[in-house]
Amino acid sequence: MLHTLTSPPSFILVNRDSDSRQQQHMKTAHLLCVLWAAMTALPLATHAAKIHAPSTGAAPASPSVAPAGPLKLHVPSPHWRDQIIYFVVTDRFNDGDAGNNDFATGEYDPTSNAKYNGGDLAGVMQKLDYIRNLGATAIWLTPPVANQWWDPTAQFSGFHGYWAENFMKVDRHLGTLEDYKRLSHAIHSAGMYLVQDIVVNHTGNFFSYDGAWNNPDPAGNFKINTESRPATAPSQWPFSLNDARDPKHRRAHIYHWTPNVSDFTNPTQEKNFQMSGLDDLNTENKAVRNALKESHGYWIKEVGVDAFRIDTAFYVPTDFYTDFLYSQDAKHPGIFLVAQQTGRKNFHVFGEGFAIDKPFDNKQTKKIERYMNAPNGHVLMPGMLNFPLYGTMGDIFARGRPTAELAYRISSMMKDYRRPHLMPTFIDNHDVDRFLVGGTLPGLRQSLLMIMTLPGIPVIYYGTEQAFTEQRGAMFKAGFQSGGRDRFDTEAPMYRFIAEVSTLRRANKLFSRGIPKILKANPAGPGAIVYQMSSGKDAAIVAFNSSAADVLVDNINTGLPAGAVLKAMFGIDGLPRDLVIGVNGRISFRLAAHAGLVWKVTKNKTTVPTMTGAITLNPLPDNIVRGDLRLSGTAQGIDTFKLLVDGNLSTAQVIKPQRNGLWNATINTDNMLDPAVRHNVVAWAEGSALGRDLLSTSQNFRVTRNWVKLAAVKDPANDDHGPRGQYLYPTNQTWRGKRQMDIQQVRVSTTGGSLRIGITMNKVTTSWNPPNGFDHVAFTLFIGIPDRDGGTTVMPLQNATLPSGMRWHYRLRANGWSNSLFSADGASSTNEGTPVGPAADIDVDQKKNWVTFTLRANAFGKLSSLSGVKLYLTTWDYDSGYRALTPTATDSTIGGGNHATDPLVMDDTVVITLP
Repeated sequence: MLHTLTSPPSFILVNRDSDSRQQQHMKTAHLLCVLWAAMTALPLATHAAKIHAPSTGAAPASPSVAPAGPLKLHVPSPHWRDQIIYFVVTDRFNDGDAGNNDFATGEYDPTSNAKYNGGDLAGVMQKLDYIRNLGATAIWLTPPVANQWWDPTAQFSGFHGYWAENFMKVDRHLGTLEDYKRLSHAIHSAGMYLVQDIVVNHTGNFFSYDGAWNNPDPAGNFKINTESRPATAPSQWPFSLNDARDPKHRRAHIYHWTPNVSDFTNPTQEKNFQMSGLDDLNTENKAVRNALKESHGYWIKEVGVDAFRIDTAFYVPTDFYTDFLYSQDAKHPGIFLVAQQTGRKNFHVFGEGFAIDKPFDNKQTKKIERYMNAPNGHVLMPGMLNFPLYGTMGDIFARGRPTAELAYRISSMMKDYRRPHLMPTFIDNHDVDRFLVGGTLPGLRQSLLMIMTLPGIPVIYYGTEQAFTEQRGAMFKAGFQSGGRDRFDTEAPMYRFIAEVSTLRRANKLFSRGIPKILKANPAGPGAIVYQMSSGKDAAIVAFNSSAADVLVDNINTGLPAGAVLKAMFGIDGLPRDLVIGVNGRISFRLAAHAGLVWKVTKNKTTVPTMTGAITLNPLPDNIVRGDLRLSGTAQGIDTFKLLVDGNLSTAQVIKPQRNGLWNATINTDNMLDPAVRHNVVAWAEGSALGRDLLSTSQNFRVTRNWVKLAAVKDPANDDHGPRGQYLYPTNQTWRGKRQMDIQQVRVSTTGGSLRIGITMNKVTTSWNPPNGFDHVAFTLFIGIPDRDGGTTVMPLQNATLPSGMRWHYRLRANGWSNSLFSADGASSTNEGTPVGPAADIDVDQKKNWVTFTLRANAFGKLSSLSGVKLYLTTWDYDSGYRALTPTATDSTIGGGNHATDPLVMDDTVVITLP
């Protein structure tokens, strides 16, 4: 999407007469040199034997000479479920031709995230070996079409490609049509495929409504964006008919003539209103439909595009896709017919539906499915981006949520989607925070291994292989946040890791074509999640531990025969040992912290060692526990064993039975806060070999706890205007009059060392359908621990320091789409600190305007007492970073200051010291 909250739209006029003939010759000569260098470059050396794909799965070598004959533009479609896609924001990837960087309209600045940086199609061509050796088999480019270069209302450029000015021209900053064709040829010659991002919902931001919208008079308060550059209207007919004050344009009804969306939960607004000022196309209009079919079919015929990703798919009626994709009209054929005419029988189309489900809910999943399959069973789009899986993976591997939530999500996607294997899966992209903003490198590696071993088409967002944290940072040294160096390091640890897991997937179609079955997950918190992938006679078991502590995976029922051997295939930190299935098809094993392991089920069998001794765990008198849990049982033939709750080995108690074999123990339940969660306890004696481990049967229980109020602090109303009272909310209608950043009251409660912070706000809104249950505000909570060394006074990224007398050791930052907890280690004015977990549980009561964060005792280290703990809360908003502050408020920026120097604090509390 890339225009949600920091970007409005634009179109681009290509005027080749603006360059002198001499300049054109110089640029052409430069480009030929670039192309020759790209085409004659030797493939990069692979890093180790384990990165090489076997001969059956290896990609063909890159072309070593410039094409002597016709360009290789049209190739048969692949099996898309077997592909791995590398997603490139072209402007930020690589600058192959400096001659197309700057067209002197103020749109170019390689040091700015808001402007063109210089990446282009020639730059992508230069790095094909870099991409191919990573394991990718397809390259997804952001829209290469002519864009609005600069929108003064948003103070942002269309470098990303989603603000079209002309759907049938290449943006001059990216190169020419011939450049695009040569890139297509090079991609196909390397045995890879080309995916183009397209937009059917909107153009750039060329008009708006200044004041109240007067439906049905579209001319009322209508305003042309007269400072838009390089044009104030699209140059392509019929999209050029964009002035509602002109009767001819109104009758053509190419646009919906609507203002911005103020409520994304309103179906009419979702389909017909503007998003962040982007001019909403009337896709019910036959002329619009025909023009869009012609525009996008053009790229298949002329360039040889192999697949489309459709931006903002939700904001177009589903019946549009029937015509757009399947029309048999000879004059205006649908995309699939055009593709078939070029020899592509399996042209892939997948849409973007930004929808994330809450835990154990599938409402958004079903909405996504409706864009792939009509109620009558007719196929619409073959695939959609799997946003619900993305959201839940982040919750588990970055935020420490219970792995049972991910088990549910995997089962849901297999049940609710008809074609999960054709749905691209991803970890982050250009519209959301990079994983490493709130997650860790171990969590990133686990997420990558998961998308490589589950159904779906894995997508690697450019820069992930270089451990990027900047959402749209440049890979080339002159670009934004590059650190002044090129970032194409093929020896980077993450590059090598992705190459390894890509090889695993491509060498074993079991992972791209198989069906997962959940074998184990933890409902209580981070820990194990284990699934079996099966395809025909092939099967593998994949196991993760999302916890920072070792865990025991006990009593998994695999359904395999006793003695069956599981052969080690892959391990994030090295190959694991082979495993042997025990009696009754069950298996237990230990998982190291942040482990990710894969075993292949083989036909080999061995003898299962005979177990000696026994452990019993007496039934609980009541499965509802109030306070601590008391357990007892017997043990025979062993001196000691461990008592584990929810598989956690770091908190396991070592039990020494009495001489008569009896034993008893008490389990602390301070971190068990949710009365609905079923906890598990098991007794375990580790043996010297698999099969000699002794385990009791497991017992389940729930915990209820009493919360004690520690503090209730009121905050003055109407003080949400910044430290000096000069800040203004963005002008977008979704903020107008609601003041979502105004804190009214803070309540603090505790139980067993855990903290619950309840916040009453002036207004809680969900205009943009946020998964966390609130939007238009970001909370930043600072927690200071008394008598603890370290900590800092700096407020990262907020141009501020804590009130006098306070230092923070932990910091919670949460908005409608993110929820991250950091320690103060490494924190500075530009660094948020070190991500830790688990993150807070979030509850929202929109009717009461309450937002509640619950932090478990183990989130910030076990404390003997909360007395003296200090809390300080601020509000602002967040959009890929704290929302921009500009001298004057705009549709998407807060007004009244300088983002680089002024405090990014709209409202705050006093420092709250707990008694």
